[in-house]
Amino acid sequence: MRTRITELLGVEFPLFAFSHCRDVVAAVTGAGGFGVLGAVAFSPEQLDRELSWIDERVGGRPYGVDVLVPGRIAEVAGDPRESLVEAIPDVHRDFVSHLFRKYGVPVSERTSGSSADEAGRRVTAEGATGLVDVALKHPIRLIASALGPPPAAMVEKARAAGVPVAALVGTVEHARRQVAAGADIIVAQGGEAGGHTGEISTMVLVPQVVDAVGVPVLAAGGIADGRQVAAALALGAEGVWCGSVWLTTEEAETPPALKRKLLAAGSLDTVRSRSRTGKPARQLRSAWTDEWDDGLESPGSLPMPLQMLLAEAAHTRITRAAESGNPGAQALSNYFVGQVVGQLNQIKPARQVLYDLLTTYATTLNRLTTINNS
Repeated sequence: MRTRITELLGVEFPLFAFSHCRDVVAAVTGAGGFGVLGAVAFSPEQLDRELSWIDERVGGRPYGVDVLVPGRIAEVAGDPRESLVEAIPDVHRDFVSHLFRKYGVPVSERTSGSSADEAGRRVTAEGATGLVDVALKHPIRLIASALGPPPAAMVEKARAAGVPVAALVGTVEHARRQVAAGADIIVAQGGEAGGHTGEISTMVLVPQVVDAVGVPVLAAGGIADGRQVAAALALGAEGVWCGSVWLTTEEAETPPALKRKLLAAGSLDTVRSRSRTGKPARQLRSAWTDEWDDGLESPGSLPMPLQMLLAEAAHTRITRAAESGNPGAQALSNYFVGQVVGQLNQIKPARQVLYDLLTTYATTLNRLTTINNS
């Protein structure tokens, strides 16, 4: 599988594995794919440790880092003197407490402190640039920017280090804007993908983006086996970016109770909701999304990063309770996942998932060749 992407990044297979789990990144990279570590959950010090761990295990093979840089964010996030946690309205805190009582989950303490504020500021341009500074001290081969055009400082630093910049988009207009901002690679992510997405499907979005920009394009959204890889390349993409498919691997840090929930889910069991981050993100539908999006008592989601801080603090408690067998917590529990969750029906090593993608890709090409020659 030789494309412009494999030549640019020096990777054997143009199969990208986005994950917040270093074990998945290392496993896929070691097997010839391209692991991309999601950095938003880490402080600069934590990211440095995670990347050092990966460096020791991938034997010099190329991998990347993804940072979250939304184009628009709550104004309070721009003033370091303001506490993000204290900016969360009491009505929203009270609603979370109400949900905990309704579903029998132990009520959490009030989220506070500088660590929570630091977590919220990681999704600002300044915070993301700090993570980029750490990442560029390691032998990474790609920096990816999600949700907004890569900040100029981020592009300049990456250019100086000889590291290409990728940007995730959900529309053609966004793709053009990202290339103008300095992106070397565009990840065209369809609305069926997990996490922050637009509303245009991958099948429609990818060829439009390929035609609109001159840089290499990766297809994302709805890709969990080799048939979908082949379809993405047929649409003009030069590789694929996968996220959901790694959530049920052996290496994934997905909590066991949540992993079982993902394995049992179908493709109709996901929803685009603002209830986890404040921006539309596809995730597993649960009592949490139903209560925030449709509940009569819901105050409505806050803008990012305030909703993210509120929700993640709550889900830390929900996950802990769900793992102890609390049925209400299990009903509330969810995570970001795409519609391909309906194809995730067994736990496999990440390396095996990569090899299965390659095997069914080759089988699909053989089938198409047979059809063409018949």
